[in-house]
Amino acid sequence: MKIYLIKALLNDAEKLTAVMKRTFDEEAKRWLSDQEDVVDYNIQPPGYASIEMTKYMIDELQYYKIMMDGELVGGIILTIAGNSYGRIDRIFVAPEHQGKGIGSEAIRLIEEKYNPIRIWDLETSSRQRNNHYFYEKMVYETVFQNEEEYSYRKETAKSLDKENQFETHELPDSEFYSMNLKESSFSNSNIEGTSFSNCNLSHSRFQNINLQNSFYADLNFSGSRFMLVNLGGVSFQDTTLEGRKVLFNRCDLEGTTITNSSLQNVDIKDCSMSGMKIDGISVEDLLDAYSKVNRKE
Repeated sequence: MKIYLIKALLNDAEKLTAVMKRTFDEEAKRWLSDQEDVVDYNIQPPGYASIEMTKYMIDELQYYKIMMDGELVGGIILTIAGNSYGRIDRIFVAPEHQGKGIGSEAIRLIEEKYNPIRIWDLETSSRQRNNHYFYEKMVYETVFQNEEEYSYRKETAKSLDKENQFETHELPDSEFYSMNLKESSFSNSNIEGTSFSNCNLSHSRFQNINLQNSFYADLNFSGSRFMLVNLGGVSFQDTTLEGRKVLFNRCDLEGTTITNSSLQNVDIKDCSMSGMKIDGISVEDLLDAYSKVNRKE
């Protein structure tokens, strides 16, 4: 039995999504069958059944196919932050191939491939007791746990590569002024309540970040991309689209309210407009009336 990893490509997205969905759905049946009203994002991660989410992860993260004797049997997805820190975002092995040592070999191969990494992090559901045993067998240690999830970490004996690498520093209420932090990396850190003002964050990347109840004002987002973002309850005020058009593609904007805004030259194509109204008038009724007029002509 030969197990090896291959970097995933966009044309692998459909097959990988199918294996991931089947795997996590099976886990949900096992651990959530008697808790139908429970949502556990460690068992069924956001977008786990979405081909578009898989494409995003292939494009933006380190996504590897787990192969066994030429057959696709699973996947492993990583976030590599800087030179020394890595996170296993997801690992999945098809249900019919579990119990064969595939997962442990995949992790061993990843750790070998990314040998400079000093610290690996991951999370799993508190309900998946088999995962706890599995990660502990792989020499990962529990660093946090609550009723919903366990956080694991594996540290190597490698020394820091650079003098400007900092780990496990307590710096609450710190102030940084006129700092050059270009190309810096922040990972697995608590920066809740942090304030950024008059800073250049161009070309930065924010992934797997909790930004609930944050405030953004007087910002330039031109040329930026927002992918797989939850905007529930977000409010946009006094915002302009000067210079470049904004594209909404495959977005769920159900229940959105737009008031006192300019929608000049807005182009809506191939969208569900059920229940949509403009000044209290049903768009469906307007389109129906328009079609009837055209048929008469």
